[in-house]
Amino acid sequence: MQQDVPSVVSGLAPFRRAALVAGVAGAVALIAGGLADRAQFFQSYLLGFLYWLGIGAGSLAILMIYHLTGGAWGAIIRRVLEAATRTLPLLALLFVPLVFGLHDLYHWTHTDEMMADAVLRRKTAYLNVPFFLARAAAYFVVWSALALLLNRWSRRQDERADPALIDRMRKLSGGGILLWGLATTFASFDWIMSLDPHWFSTIFGVLVAGGWGLSTLAFAIVSMRMLSRRGLVGDIFRPSYVNDLGSLLFAFVMLWAYIAVSQLIIVWSGNLPEEIPWYLTRLDRGWQWVALLLVLGHFVLPFLLLLSRDLKRRHGMLAWVAGGVVLARLLDLFWLVGPELHGGPGLAVHWLDVAAPLAVGGLWLALFARLLAGRPLLPPGEPELASAGSH
Repeated sequence: MQQDVPSVVSGLAPFRRAALVAGVAGAVALIAGGLADRAQFFQSYLLGFLYWLGIGAGSLAILMIYHLTGGAWGAIIRRVLEAATRTLPLLALLFVPLVFGLHDLYHWTHTDEMMADAVLRRKTAYLNVPFFLARAAAYFVVWSALALLLNRWSRRQDERADPALIDRMRKLSGGGILLWGLATTFASFDWIMSLDPHWFSTIFGVLVAGGWGLSTLAFAIVSMRMLSRRGLVGDIFRPSYVNDLGSLLFAFVMLWAYIAVSQLIIVWSGNLPEEIPWYLTRLDRGWQWVALLLVLGHFVLPFLLLLSRDLKRRHGMLAWVAGGVVLARLLDLFWLVGPELHGGPGLAVHWLDVAAPLAVGGLWLALFARLLAGRPLLPPGEPELASAGSH
């Protein structure tokens, strides 16, 4: 059904080297740009960091959903999800540079401005640097602890097919998905929503969490296509299993669109002076074209394509759609954070906005490929795969 670990290591070696070269090249460009423009460095770096964090932390959520629900769809992509969750320590390390750029990113770190603003003055108990950093540490502790336990028990399951381990992972996932949701919601408040400290939305955490889940599924589909083309997972991709992954991708596209439109309708109908400017900025001065691209590329096109049952049963075609979603997710994040970060009279794209995702992504993908090659790509102790192999 799959090749042994040494064959996987050699099969992924070219990809790992290419990712590392891209990451180093991006990092050199990012540092050079940072020496010329410190503020732009941190603004672009935040974009790159948040994008790849969405896949790393989002993989943890999809993995726990799988442990709760079961199904061959999750067994097939389980190793991709587990490898992605094991990159969370690297992502925690990559968060550290942002600590030195808080003053360049977040207006609420400017004490004089906070004290002079009656609205912001009431938020100082929450929006202050020590509490901000303590919360960030707590988020990574929650995510990393859940990932550590699930991966440890998964390794034991490879060694012996013990039903107790399956039950243990399921029970942990039941409470873990709630902890993940809380951590992700408050992280989205802290790292994205507080870029405009006057604005708030109670549904924003759900929007970010849904986007992370969508990023993860699309990335997993593309990853498994790459592994399949390299002959590393055998003929596991039966049309019915590919169809399940396509249907899940379709569901998450719908979920993201529903939440995004719901937030827009609520804010627009409320028409409150502390809420509506956030959308007015993103629907004017050039940003409306980014919004239009999101509507078309993030929803309309994948929605229409994924309506096709034939497409969802063909792994190659589904991977192309998923690849488009992966790119659309970066555009969505840029639309969320760009207006606050770049400011100015209208839409602006800096070359560091490309270098930063490349730098963080190259390093992240290199580690991901190394971790992925460290275990069998199809878990031998997974009962769902026995069903998959019998059909």
